[in-house]
Amino acid sequence: MFPFRKFRVRKDQRALLLEDGDFVEVLGPGETVRFDPFFRLTVEKFDLAITNFDNRLTDFLVKEEPELVQREFYLVTLGAQEVGLVFENDIPAEVLAPNTRNLYWKGYIDLRFERIDITDDFEVDPKLVPQIVAFNGNGFTAKVPGADNVCGVRVPEFQVGILYVDGKLVDVLNAGVCGYFCFGRDVRVEFVDLRMQAIEVAGQEILTKDKVPLRVNLNAGYRINDVRVAFSKQAKPVDYLYKELQFGLRAAIGTRTLDELLENKAVIDQVVAEYVKRRVEGFGLEVDTVGVKDIILPGDMKTILAKVVEAEKLALANVIRRREETAATRSLLNTARVMEDNPTALRLKELETLEKVTEKIGKISVFGGFDTVMKELVKLR
Repeated sequence: MFPFRKFRVRKDQRALLLEDGDFVEVLGPGETVRFDPFFRLTVEKFDLAITNFDNRLTDFLVKEEPELVQREFYLVTLGAQEVGLVFENDIPAEVLAPNTRNLYWKGYIDLRFERIDITDDFEVDPKLVPQIVAFNGNGFTAKVPGADNVCGVRVPEFQVGILYVDGKLVDVLNAGVCGYFCFGRDVRVEFVDLRMQAIEVAGQEILTKDKVPLRVNLNAGYRINDVRVAFSKQAKPVDYLYKELQFGLRAAIGTRTLDELLENKAVIDQVVAEYVKRRVEGFGLEVDTVGVKDIILPGDMKTILAKVVEAEKLALANVIRRREETAATRSLLNTARVMEDNPTALRLKELETLEKVTEKIGKISVFGGFDTVMKELVKLR
């Protein structure tokens, strides 16, 4: 049995020499010869392209072989509130979690490490965000190991993001892409549109002052003009606005009779707008427009109102007819008085009447002269 063994390591490799599983030394590039008559030696090779030394002997080497570690490895040790970034040839390659202790081979790849304290500031450098996470349309995915714990946020244009950390409102994010380290934190973002929004208060059953039930639909236009104030005072500002619109609508309708509302529908808009403006002042909300969309009466009330309107129109028609009859009678009376005092006018009236009669007949027979036609006998055939 040949008592010597050869172990060969390539230039892009390193190897651990083990004897019965126990660490002996690190083998560099080249050929190594060892006396091993009983084949107790083994070699575990590592490709330097994979810089992370992920091995069971990491903690052992750090404690028992500090000189070897300093010669062959980079040692990265992070605290409870620290995050590490590993750069290979100045390109982000890995995100390290807090309380991490890793070894990295010293080789042909240039390595650089950054230690980031996330006790208070846990935002990722905006320049690094697109290098470690990628937006796929529905959310962000990790591009490097460890980036699963990076929360990417993409805020659309005309909107802002409300950043909550462990349930606390921390910041208001403008449109764009940003990222946050989520290690040990619950990071959540809500999006708020800063443009004019429409809200509808639909199907409100309200009694008027004279106990008539109405079903009212109301529309309002609003915007959030101070996001931080709005969300610091109300968990759901839009729900708060909806509730106040309901209360304003009840205040406008419940204090007025049906006739008052039907005569002036705009009074509802005015009352609700003034009420809501007072209620949302100082809450980061701005109400721009308020308008009643529909007022729906019960079926029986529709029938009653239809009869009332019909009766009113009939009465108005009778008044107009009587007025015209009176005017016509007065005109006839005046005409009679003129003809009574003026025989010539009477004669002209008779001629006018005869002219109208002759327009409607085809043949006239006259007996006894013209005076007879006018006074005694006219036969129409």
